[in-house]
Amino acid sequence: MPRSVFSILAILAVVLFVSRGSGVNAQVNDGQSGQYRADAFTGASGINLPYRILTPKQLESGKKYPLVLFLHGAGERGSDNKKQLVHAAADFASPSRMKEFPAFVVFPQCPTNQRWVESSWELPTGRGEFDTQPSKPMAAALELVDSLVEELPIDRDRLYVTGLSMGGQGTWFAAANKPQRFAAMLEVCGGGDPSWAANYAGIPIWALHGQDDGVVPISRAREMVIALAEAGHAPELRYTEYPGVGHNSWTQTFKRDDVFEWLFAQRKR
Repeated sequence: MPRSVFSILAILAVVLFVSRGSGVNAQVNDGQSGQYRADAFTGASGINLPYRILTPKQLESGKKYPLVLFLHGAGERGSDNKKQLVHAAADFASPSRMKEFPAFVVFPQCPTNQRWVESSWELPTGRGEFDTQPSKPMAAALELVDSLVEELPIDRDRLYVTGLSMGGQGTWFAAANKPQRFAAMLEVCGGGDPSWAANYAGIPIWALHGQDDGVVPISRAREMVIALAEAGHAPELRYTEYPGVGHNSWTQTFKRDDVFEWLFAQRKR
């Protein structure tokens, strides 16, 4: 890797964790599924998007709450409106997290054989890979967010997008999509398009990736961070690499208190 790349990464104060992933949850238990209300949304394109939504335990009159859009990975695609809750849903719904960070959290489910972004995640570089127009599932997911903002007591200045793997790729797209909806993005083991670097101006970003990822190459994360740094990204750019960790960097990420504290502290400028 060129010396300039190392210099940029050093300037960004890359955070390295020596822990390994703690495994993949195989299924969603009935209690967890029950915390997320099942519904469906039909977008302008006609696509029907199943989704689950978590609601704060007690809605206070006159108060508005954050909304988190969570974009799942390729393995959770389908139409059962349940499988998308396999990863991270339990972390958002835990009693301690719901008490400290009451929020609406929405998990749409991408149809089988479609993608949040119609681009291959295995490529070593994503340059020039993102279409300017969203895929049908992505368009519906963004329309869903707009619809929920109109219907529920949601704080428009505290909309967040996060996701993993295929959903991490979707997170890079959603955050840059015009008009910009989100106050911050938290991206895990996905890949973006570095030619879009200027489109993220004004959005706090935290990207996390396993160094030994055999599905989405670590080069996809590094090229995005480098492109953003070279574009003078502000207000904040955080980047975490997990040494010795493969594709599953999400389990430990969504167990971290600092990740939740950072995300829910962000407000749209």
